[in-house]
Amino acid sequence: MLNLRSLRLVPVLLLSVSVWAQAPLTASQVSPPVDWDKELALNMPADLNPDPHILEINLEAVVKEMEFIPGKKTQVWTYNGSVPGPLIKLKVGDRLIVHFKNKLPAPTSIHWHGLRIPNNMDGVPDMTQPMVQLGGEFTYDFVVPDAGTFWYHPHVDSAAQVGYGLYAPLVVEDPGEPKIPGDELILMFSDMSLDDEGLMQEPKAGGRFGDLFGREGTVVLVNGKVMPTLQLRKGKQQRWRVINASRTRYFTLRYKRSPLVIVGGDGGLAEHTRTVNEIKLVPAERHDFVFTPPDAPGVDGKLRWYPTDRGYGSTYNRLAEDIMNMHTVSEPAVTPMPVPEQLRKIAALDIKDAKERTLNLTIGYDRNENVSMGINGVHYKDAAPYMIKVGQTEVWTIRNDTDFSHPFHLHGFFFQVLATTEPLLWKDTVDVPQHSVVKIAIKFDDRPGMWMFHCHILDHAEVGMMGHLHLER
Repeated sequence: MLNLRSLRLVPVLLLSVSVWAQAPLTASQVSPPVDWDKELALNMPADLNPDPHILEINLEAVVKEMEFIPGKKTQVWTYNGSVPGPLIKLKVGDRLIVHFKNKLPAPTSIHWHGLRIPNNMDGVPDMTQPMVQLGGEFTYDFVVPDAGTFWYHPHVDSAAQVGYGLYAPLVVEDPGEPKIPGDELILMFSDMSLDDEGLMQEPKAGGRFGDLFGREGTVVLVNGKVMPTLQLRKGKQQRWRVINASRTRYFTLRYKRSPLVIVGGDGGLAEHTRTVNEIKLVPAERHDFVFTPPDAPGVDGKLRWYPTDRGYGSTYNRLAEDIMNMHTVSEPAVTPMPVPEQLRKIAALDIKDAKERTLNLTIGYDRNENVSMGINGVHYKDAAPYMIKVGQTEVWTIRNDTDFSHPFHLHGFFFQVLATTEPLLWKDTVDVPQHSVVKIAIKFDDRPGMWMFHCHILDHAEVGMMGHLHLER
């Protein structure tokens, strides 16, 4: 028999059950939309080795006919027949063995951008290995020591070969890292210089102006596609690992000024997160961030590229461009998961006894009035290497008094950017804006050999803005 007190509790219990039944699901409790990333899917290479800690693959550089302009065929240079080439995924400490074969009509090589690997695996011809000739083969074999988002590309006639389509992503995971919410999406942003018939423009089109300004492509690509579609669900987070694989183009990206929670970049996770409304990617740079779809079910939007002031004339008469369709599916919204604020501890490099160097990025002209860039006024072909001892820490002041920005890349080593308000993060590529100074600190560990550094506007590197160091015991 129910007493009066029991009857009074019944509506409360019913209300509690009703609220519980209608409570929104969290993002971790639901799957992403069906085929959410189908149009952005990357090829994966076949593993030839049964050892779970060894990835052994065959990789061929080969010409293939593809379509970027509707109805027009383009001859592109590819790794294993795709643009981008196959995604290589590893865990910290894994060994990668790549049996590389060159079927292109020119010599080439592979540079493993950002990886701290032995010098003889760095992929710079005439410095760490011979060029891989047509029909030739080379085996790359190394262990990956660091988690992060990396990529690989040629280091022979780089501006042309990357522009033809030779680039691909490489991701190294660390199971011990904090869990970052979101379905992982790896995006390579690039461009390609095509005429109206889909034919590749000449790599040196534009002559001296192209050398000076850098050559931006006519067609913008996301994972090798023109305007692909990404399926979203409101509140269902995605972890974007983004890579700028273009020769020259800076990618400033935003989606309706939605918050983007940056968790890392070139060399893995940052010390802690920061939230921004847009991402700027200079050539060769990477960012790792959590994106929370903001739109109501059924809404369509566009991810947009915005002109970036990277020097004289770079934004003149230019408008934003749509580069990817963003479709929010007609399913109920979900509640996003919190992103951990503290991600890892990174010790600041001790620079008390560091050797200091100044690198002036310079632009001039040779006796034939051709553009001649360099470091400290010296074209790469005439530059002597910096002599550095293993274990040495150095502070480099990179000064840019030119009218163009230069993304500075150091092969084989991470560095820390000094005097910045951003969270501490390991980098291998940093923008040095026009008429500015950037300071970096580097500790050279025990991997002796000749190592490159250069502007990663590849047209600038080709006309002399490169240097090298000789690391010795």
